[in-house]
Amino acid sequence: MTARLVPAAYRPVLANRVFRRLILGFAVSYLGDGMSFVAVAWLAIELAPPETAALWVGGAVAAYTLPGVVGALVFGRVLRRVSAKRLLLVDNVVRGVFLGAVPLAWLAGLLTPPVYVVLLAASSLLHAWGNAGKYTLLAELLPAEQRLAANTLVSSLNFAATIAGPAIAGVLVTYVGSALVLGLDALTYVFLAVLVARTRLPDRVDHIGHVDPVDQAAARGGFALLRTHPELLGLLGLTWFFNFLYGPVEVALPLHVTDDLHAPGTLLGLYWTLFGVGAVLGGLAVGTLRRLPLWPVTVAIVIGWGLTLLPFGLGAPTVLTIASFTLGGAIYGPFVALSVTLMQTNSPPQYLAAMLAARSAALLTASPLGTALGGPLATALGPRATLGASGLVTVALGVVACLLLLARRRAR
Repeated sequence: MTARLVPAAYRPVLANRVFRRLILGFAVSYLGDGMSFVAVAWLAIELAPPETAALWVGGAVAAYTLPGVVGALVFGRVLRRVSAKRLLLVDNVVRGVFLGAVPLAWLAGLLTPPVYVVLLAASSLLHAWGNAGKYTLLAELLPAEQRLAANTLVSSLNFAATIAGPAIAGVLVTYVGSALVLGLDALTYVFLAVLVARTRLPDRVDHIGHVDPVDQAAARGGFALLRTHPELLGLLGLTWFFNFLYGPVEVALPLHVTDDLHAPGTLLGLYWTLFGVGAVLGGLAVGTLRRLPLWPVTVAIVIGWGLTLLPFGLGAPTVLTIASFTLGGAIYGPFVALSVTLMQTNSPPQYLAAMLAARSAALLTASPLGTALGGPLATALGPRATLGASGLVTVALGVVACLLLLARRRAR
């Protein structure tokens, strides 16, 4: 009876014992990240002097993600020769150790804003490689026809964690302390590291990601490899600009709620909660489709997401913008799984980890830059117009991608 409740596309994936163990670890780790979404900024507010709190909050949030770009570039020569399993393992160990040092330093009375930012930066230094190892491992573990379903399950868990994690963190920050919440996040990474270390993978998975030392092409970095594959480079460009144009939404939506609608924070929470619910449902629905034209659907998602933001710019009633934003979540949800599946499908297997690490490093800069642009845009245009402009430019991006895709196929 339980098997009948699971869509057919997911049954072969969930029947894989190794995948079931891994996805349990991913779920726990994602929940920890969802809690840190609140705790990282909140602890910075508690540690920093009031007059410089905004600067330290920005520094802490950036330190939790952006050093992954540096790690992808600096350690590329060494780590691109490491198996996918070990990439995932070493990232989780580093993440767990340095995040775990935060509550220890706090309990010892040694946690200052500079120490806090340094610990966060060190914890994220190898995260681009860990993310690459995760998706490389999935590509090596499962046949091509099961990868979309697997990627969808993983990305849907991530979206689900953005719903549950902040809600749990809100309670824990109030009654336990934000430093200890980061300690819990560290434990989730330790749990995943132990699970990965104790999981026996097939020999082909342990070694397929290893690059033959005599292969001179493997000596090039992930970005150089992407340049030799125009279709994958185009996919990275589309994904980067899509994430960049999403960035202003994170700034403009709260301002729209407070300045345009004069509504309480509960309305903002409702927007994001329904967006997350829509993303989970949309992702799982698309993952059930076995023979999906990946490129056309990916481009259609870009256009569809942009269209769901236009009602904000047109001054639609709040009920309609809530419905539109929920639909936007359902459209946006499958994008990560589809874009990763395209990369897994079209990358040479021996270079997949390096290419995915380059992808992760590049994408780490997209949303923060878009968020940074969102502040001046919202000041100059107003929150409502910023949301509409983000949607309009995103639609234009999708149309351009569609035209380029058609031109490439005609050239073939």
